[in-house]
Amino acid sequence: MKILKLLSKKNFSIVLIILSCLTKSYAEEKPVDIWNIDEEKIKESPIDETVLKNMEDESLPEFDIYNMQSQKQNDQIQLDETLESRDVQIIGLYDPEDYGLNIHMWSNSDGDQLKNIFSKISKINLSEDATDIMKISMLTNAYYPTKNITEKEFLNYKSNWLIKNSDLNLIENFLIKNQIIDEYPNLTKYLVDEYLSQSKVNKACEIFSKNLKNLNDEYLSKFNIYCLINNNKKDEAQIILDLKKELGFKDKYFEKKINFLLGYDNKIDEKISESSILDFHLAHQTNPNFTFEPTESTNKIIWKYLASSNLLYDVQKIEITELEKISKIEKAVHSKNYPEKDLFEIYRRFQFNINQLLNAESSFKSLSNIEARALVYQRILLESELVKKLKLLKTLKKLFKDDDLNEAFDLELKSFLNQVDPADVPDNLTSFYYTNIEIKKNSKDKIKFNNNVLHQSKLINYFNGDYAKSKIEKDLNNFLKKIKKDKKYFLSKKDIIFLEALKSDGIEISKKYNDLYNINESEIPSDIQVMVNNKDIGAAVLRIVEVIGQDKLEKIDDDTIYFIISALNQLNIDFIRNKILLKVLPLKV
Repeated sequence: MKILKLLSKKNFSIVLIILSCLTKSYAEEKPVDIWNIDEEKIKESPIDETVLKNMEDESLPEFDIYNMQSQKQNDQIQLDETLESRDVQIIGLYDPEDYGLNIHMWSNSDGDQLKNIFSKISKINLSEDATDIMKISMLTNAYYPTKNITEKEFLNYKSNWLIKNSDLNLIENFLIKNQIIDEYPNLTKYLVDEYLSQSKVNKACEIFSKNLKNLNDEYLSKFNIYCLINNNKKDEAQIILDLKKELGFKDKYFEKKINFLLGYDNKIDEKISESSILDFHLAHQTNPNFTFEPTESTNKIIWKYLASSNLLYDVQKIEITELEKISKIEKAVHSKNYPEKDLFEIYRRFQFNINQLLNAESSFKSLSNIEARALVYQRILLESELVKKLKLLKTLKKLFKDDDLNEAFDLELKSFLNQVDPADVPDNLTSFYYTNIEIKKNSKDKIKFNNNVLHQSKLINYFNGDYAKSKIEKDLNNFLKKIKKDKKYFLSKKDIIFLEALKSDGIEISKKYNDLYNINESEIPSDIQVMVNNKDIGAAVLRIVEVIGQDKLEKIDDDTIYFIISALNQLNIDFIRNKILLKVLPLKV
């Protein structure tokens, strides 16, 4: 059904009625709201014929198709007025008090300084510990910084970090709770494209059903039209498409694919566009005989889509003489868009003579790069002597690395090394071994209290909230009394960190123990101390994230932990501080 001819001034009211009759809100079938946003349904009111008549008689102002689409909101959630406003100044996921922060945490920040810190952090592959703190700082509800940085710039930094972090659930929560799908289209595009590349069409479309605001971004609007069709809302999809065309939308490729899905065109359009993952997906969905052979220039996200949709090469059908095709597979494996096991299955099928296999460490040099890797791999499978096998594994790793395919030999290498007892690894290969083996985290590690050491004693339970103030003061002073009597006990840096954290919380320590240690105020980097003095909470937390960087908290030296905790003490950010203390202080076994 076509709507184009109906768009006259006099018939605009009729279109509105048709829209309300043809469509039920796309958000009607919404899933459970996991963000606990207050919901309130708008009561349906009858159409006032007088109003409609007046609309027909008056000159109609210019209108946006998405404003027309917004008439569907009768059955949708009504957001809080602060979120509905375009002038909203607070965007996040977490309440400040949940993490010991402040709604004004960015109010004293200098934008130039923030930009510098963001730039440095963006170049670091943050550890899990640093990421956790970064997540809290970036997604806590707070007013924007205003000095030397615009609202858009600041939110772009948030968006870029979310993309780099690549937590799709977190991104979706952030976009939906704040209803900023269209305001930050790059973040939304990243989300829906990633879901689509994983062949999770329904998941990609969910975000549009949860969106309550207008869609002005063309790509997102096209994606929404496709999602409406995918959800069997073809009439609604047709109306939106027709209205878009009336306003000048032109995309012949998209129209052909959509018309086929709508049933208006039975002719299969075999054209394949790689301009976006949506266009590529539409080509796949509209052609039952769809085939596509990727090249080196094929976008990684399309490689990912091909892999998730089982559209890549069938390993069993690949001939070992097809070196160019095998090369493409190697690159796809390196990019994590093709299973490693399939590549090494191909390597197993190469044919070598007995002399080549026995002298693989030298004979591979006369072969092509692909054949060389296949030969060394087969020799590894045959080798039983540990040291020789480790040397061959190191050689194979280098052969991959020399062709910028380092990640293609990752899981398979770890599989070999995990079978090796570390005690049997010779000294000249220990670096290679520990660099490439998968260190399995022991989830069963538990805190073992050592009541002979202050920071390892049961007193650390205070930071879990398991200690009453009066009890901790009594037990602490008793412990310090023993220490003072024991001439062999010297307070370590971690002991001092522990004591300073307690004093920061108002825990009273007898003055007679003041001489047990001295405080060196100069240990905190000057820029962080300035931030602390200025109550520039947001920037200070970001600097702490930068300091932690790619390191696990347990691996950071005591002096660094000292000034991190000292800064957090001064800023009264107890949640983050306690989280760090419970990782670095206890003895774990």
